[in-house]
Formats: sequence, C-alpha cells, structure tokens
Amino acid sequence: MLLGAVYIAEAVIAPVAFSLFLIAILWPLQSRLQAHIPRLVALAISIFLLVVTFSGFASLIVWAFSRVGRWILINLSRFQALYNQMILWLEEQGIAVAGLWAEHFNIGWIVSLMQKLTGQVNTTLSFWLVVLVYVIIGLLEVEGTSRKINMLPNHRIARVILGGSEETAVKIRRYMIVRTLMSVLTGILVWAFALLFGLPLAQEWGVIAFTLNYIPFIGPFIATLFPTLLAMVQFDTWQAVIVVFACLNLIQFVVGSYIEPRLSGTVLAMSPFVVLFAIFLWTFLWGLPGTFIGIPITIAVLSFCAQDPSTRWLAIQLGPPDETDPPIPEQTRPEA
Repeated sequence: MLLGAVYIAEAVIAPVAFSLFLIAILWPLQSRLQAHIPRLVALAISIFLLVVTFSGFASLIVWAFSRVGRWILINLSRFQALYNQMILWLEEQGIAVAGLWAEHFNIGWIVSLMQKLTGQVNTTLSFWLVVLVYVIIGLLEVEGTSRKINMLPNHRIARVILGGSEETAVKIRRYMIVRTLMSVLTGILVWAFALLFGLPLAQEWGVIAFTLNYIPFIGPFIATLFPTLLAMVQFDTWQAVIVVFACLNLIQFVVGSYIEPRLSGTVLAMSPFVVLFAIFLWTFLWGLPGTFIGIPITIAVLSFCAQDPSTRWLAIQLGPPDETDPPIPEQTRPEA
C-alpha cells in the first residue's frame, strides 16, 4: 500500500525527496556561511551555487548528446548501409524484420516520440522549479526543525530521528563525493581510450560517461552501448567493435567494482542485490528521477533502521554479505 501511494503521488512526493537530498548536501555550506554572514545572504549564495552546478551539469549533457546526434545525422548513410547489411543477414537466416520495422517505426512513431520528449522537458523544468522552492524553504527551517525534534516528549523517537537524519546526511554527502570522483575518473579513462583507439567524438564520450555514471548500473551500460554502436559504422571489422565494447566495460568494471567500493567504505554498506533491487524499484516507481534517487533513499532507510535495536536487524540483513555485527541489545542503548 505504501509503495502504491508513492507511485500514485509521484508528483507530490518526488520533489520532496529530491529537496531533502539536496538539503542534506547543501546544509554544511549553509551552516558555515550563516555563522559569519546574515542567513538570507548565506541562503542566496547556497542557492546560486546549486543553480550554477545544475546548469553546468545540464549544459554538459546537452552539449555531448547534441554533438553525438549531429554526427549521427551527418553519417546517416553509413548507418543505413549497416542496417541493410543486418536485414540481409537476418533474412538469410529466415528472420524477416523489415515488415515489423515498417509497422512500428514509421513517421507517426517518430512524431509521437518527439512530442513525448518535448513534454518530458517541460515536466522536468517544472519539477526542478518545485524542488528549488522546497530547498529554499527547507534550508531556512533546518535549525527550527531540529529544536522541535529535541523537544519531543519521547526521547527515543527524538534520538532516532536526529541520529538517522545526521547519519543519512553524512553518508549521502560522502556517497556523492565518491560518485563524483569515480565519474570524473571514468570520464577521463573513456576519453583516453576513445582517443587512443581512434574513436570519433572522444571528448563527447568522456563527458557522457562522466554524467551517466551518476546513475548506477544503468548509466554505465548506456555509456558503453552508444560508443559501441558508433564503432559498428566507424570500423570495418567486428573484432574492433568487440574490443571497443570489452575495453569500455572493463573500465566501468574496474572503477565501479574495484576502486569505488574501497573509497566509499561503509557509505554503501548494502548488499549488491539490495542496490540493484533499489535501482529497479525506484525506476519503476518514478522513472528516470527514481533511478538516480533510489540509492540515497535506500541509504536513508537503512540509516534510520540502524538507529534503534528494534529495527537494526533490518539494516544488518540488508547490509553487505560479510556483515557480522549482532544487533545492539535494548538494554545497552540508554535513553537520550
């Protein structure tokens, strides 16, 4: 029932979730600034930095994908030739796809897709405007909300809320720092490989790998799929295409499965099964925004569960496979 309500009320709940995520990231800056300058001036600086960061990130995405799209249009004849070769080979194997393609991928389908993309852009702009308003109001109310929670008559609930909020914010900030460092490293490695291998649009592929790496699992897969499709028309041999695909996946695997876990430490103290499940669950519930926010939401849930002995078992069960710490007994956790 709860997940159904979250799914139905996406337009209301999703902006709140994203605003809490951004408040957790911005609050240390806001707190330090308002200790030396008026609170409203500090708020203006924090919001300005947030808008500049998001605008720069969006500009990178638009620049990279527009350059790739322009290259595809210029080399459309080469893609058409590759398509004809694939159709001919499939027909030789007794698989007829030309009729199916003509039935589903016609001009009406293209127009409908463009209308959906245009509507999605308008919806995204409205979404982030609502998130920005929530962030502005939320940053002004952080201290007051903390005082109200401390005044709750049930000290156990107050301790869980405050402790869970603080731990969630710390973990989310560290998660984003590690994710940003790994995205930069992935982008540099993809750019260097594309440049050395002679793949066109090397800078663009590096930027795309950098931006999509913020979306676990799905983003890196897309970042390797697009250059591979381009390599299919750029090189004459399938061996070169396989090398491109294998090397790009090797980069993603080394960074995502070897380097990042050693830097993140206990931030992502979750079973890989839980991580993957959270991504697909929140993608199903909220689409692309859910793909990005799924891991931070799961971090928050487990952080709150770990604050109380009655729910700490859940944090342990959903933690990493080698987690061996027993739940803290009730009597060892004094009331605050």
